[in-house]
Amino acid sequence: MRTETIAFESVRKETRLLNPLNDMAPRTIASEIRRDPLTGRSARICHFMKLSWPKPDFDRLVAGTAEHCPFCPQKVQRVTPCFPEDLLPEGRLTAGDMVLFPNLAPYDSISAVAVLGAEHYLPMTAITVERMAAGFRLALDFFRRLEEIGHPESVYHVVNWNYMPPSGSSIIHPHLQVFATSTAPNLMRQELAASAAYAQRTGGNYWDDLAACEEAEGRRYLGRLGRTHWLSAYAPMGVAGDVVAVVADTCRTLDLTAQDLADIAEGLRRVMAAYDRMGIYSFNMNFFTGRSGDDHTRFHLVFSPRTFFNQALATPDVGALRNLFNESLCMAYPEEINELLRAGFS
Repeated sequence: MRTETIAFESVRKETRLLNPLNDMAPRTIASEIRRDPLTGRSARICHFMKLSWPKPDFDRLVAGTAEHCPFCPQKVQRVTPCFPEDLLPEGRLTAGDMVLFPNLAPYDSISAVAVLGAEHYLPMTAITVERMAAGFRLALDFFRRLEEIGHPESVYHVVNWNYMPPSGSSIIHPHLQVFATSTAPNLMRQELAASAAYAQRTGGNYWDDLAACEEAEGRRYLGRLGRTHWLSAYAPMGVAGDVVAVVADTCRTLDLTAQDLADIAEGLRRVMAAYDRMGIYSFNMNFFTGRSGDDHTRFHLVFSPRTFFNQALATPDVGALRNLFNESLCMAYPEEINELLRAGFS
């Protein structure tokens, strides 16, 4: 482990003002700008608020949404598309009550949706480990089919999960976005380039070094399940922090074993339970993968909780700072968030 090669850089700042809530007495407010140790991407730790959010009336939120849901069992086989025979002879993949089919609004030339079962609405804490692992296995089955036929887009194998409206999901029914692409998404491409440069500069693997460094330091480390390390991101993209899971000895999605998928699902269950206690009920999750032979990287996923700044107005937690500058904002120190998450990993 080369801990000296990973720099956790930050710039601490202060705002001075006269506080109208305390008879205009002077007040100082701290903030911090952190740099991601791999890419140099900056994140602002500011807008400090209590990590507690009111939950909506879920009965009211969900009411009527099943009526027109294309993913419910009475419709999914009738209204969803099929893959052409040369790509997938059976048109769709199924596993129990789960089904994978082409995305009518594709992200790429090979873009699919995997519906995570028959039930229209599942609270975050009701999504079982078995259901998550089975959904991931279904996605990997699809990716392996593409690999077997030598499809030119079978390079990067990505699973995205947008759960509930604050995450950008337009359908309540739990589902995954599954796509294979020869064009790596922006941040993944930056990470792959930076990890290759790190390997050339140090002779090491950034993700192995990061996991070892965070485990030794302890303030952002959550624990290990199988060969997967769980930790809080130093420079998170989400307003309530991010959780990163790094799988040792594997560089791409297709290298994941059934046990890895079960361990990932168990870790996600623990993270979801912790954020649920804060009142957060929505999240994004992405797989970050290299190509075959990219030994300078490690497969990892990022779990990022999502919320509304104002529940009544449905004010999103992404504003101009993030949307146009790609500058993220986190409302608490990741080390403090880690303390709230760690109990589930003890």
